Amino acid sequence: MRFSKLGYSGATLLLVGATSAQLYPDQSPLNHTCILQKPLLSCPPQSPLEVDSCCVETFGGLLLSTQFWDTYTGREDEGQLLPEKAWTLHGLWPDFCNGSYTQYCDLTRQYDPIPSPNTTNGLPNGTFVTPYTGPNIGTFLEPFGRYDLLAYMNTYWIAQNQDNAGFWGHEFSKHATCYSTFNTQCYGPQYQEHEEVVDFFETTIKYYKKVPTYKWLKKAGIKPSNSTQYTFVDIQDTLARHHGAVPYIGCSGPRYNTTEAGMNGTDTGFTRLTEVWYYDYAYGRPQEGDTIPVNATGSQTNCAKAEGAIWYYERTEGSESKPTIPY
Repeated sequence: MRFSKLGYSGATLLLVGATSAQLYPDQSPLNHTCILQKPLLSCPPQSPLEVDSCCVETFGGLLLSTQFWDTYTGREDEGQLLPEKAWTLHGLWPDFCNGSYTQYCDLTRQYDPIPSPNTTNGLPNGTFVTPYTGPNIGTFLEPFGRYDLLAYMNTYWIAQNQDNAGFWGHEFSKHATCYSTFNTQCYGPQYQEHEEVVDFFETTIKYYKKVPTYKWLKKAGIKPSNSTQYTFVDIQDTLARHHGAVPYIGCSGPRYNTTEAGMNGTDTGFTRLTEVWYYDYAYGRPQEGDTIPVNATGSQTNCAKAEGAIWYYERTEGSESKPTIPY
C-alpha cells in the first residue's frame, strides 16, 4: 500500500475518471509487433500520439520495484509465513517521470477486496472504488496452468493481516491498470481474459529477483538482529552500490528523538527498517526487464540518520519458513 506523493495533471484526471477497458480509447486493436520497433526509453515521457503505447511505457515511465521487511504476517495459524533470508515482494509501481502517480486507472479491472484508498484520487470527490467480491485473483492463473507462478507468489509475495491473493488483487488493481503496456488492447485480437494479470505478476517477480535486498545487506554484515543497531548511511550505500542508483529506504517505529539515545535531539527520522523502493527507467516494454537504474525522486528516506539509530529486527518466532522454491 502507498499513501504519499499523489499527483495529477489535467490529462491524468481525464484518464483516471474514465472506466473504459482501455487507457487510450483510440489505441489500435491490432497486434503490436514490438520486436520490430526500436526500444524507446520510458522517461522523459513519450506521447501515445507519436509512439506505440504498447511497446513503450507512455503513462507511468518511472518504475518502482518495492519490497517489505515485515517480522510477522498475522496469519501464521493459517500457514501464511514469511520466507527465510529474503525480503518480501510489495509491488511494481508506475510513477510518472516527475515522481507523481495515479491509481485505480481502470475500474473494469478492479479485483481489490479492500481498496486503499477507496476513491480513485484518494479524496472525497474521487470516483468510488467498489470492493471486489468475486473469485480471488490467484484463481486467474489457473486456466493458464501457471501453478509454478502461484507457488512462487505464495512464497515471496506475502501479505500482512490479509490473505495473499487479496494483496495481489490490490497491487494489480491500484497499480497495473495504470500502465499503458499492460492494457488489454496490447494483447491483440486473440487476447485471453486475465492474460495481462499473469503478465504483470511475472514482470513484477522479474524485477524483484533483480534486487535481492537480504543478500546484499548480509554481504555487508547487515543482518537482522534484536541486539545490534545499524547506521542508515551504511544501508543506503550498500543498496545503492549493488543497484546502481540510490533507492528509497523506509522506516517505521519510534522517531529517533523520542528514544533514549536521541532524546530531545533534532533527528526526527524513524528507527525501524521496513521497506525499500528501487527506481528504474525501462527500454521498450517493462515486461522485457531492460532497465536503467535511477536515483529515488524526492526524499530518499524517512529513516533516522544518526549513527547506530536503525533497528533491522529479526522475524518473530514461528513467522517464517525455509523456502522450497529458490529466490
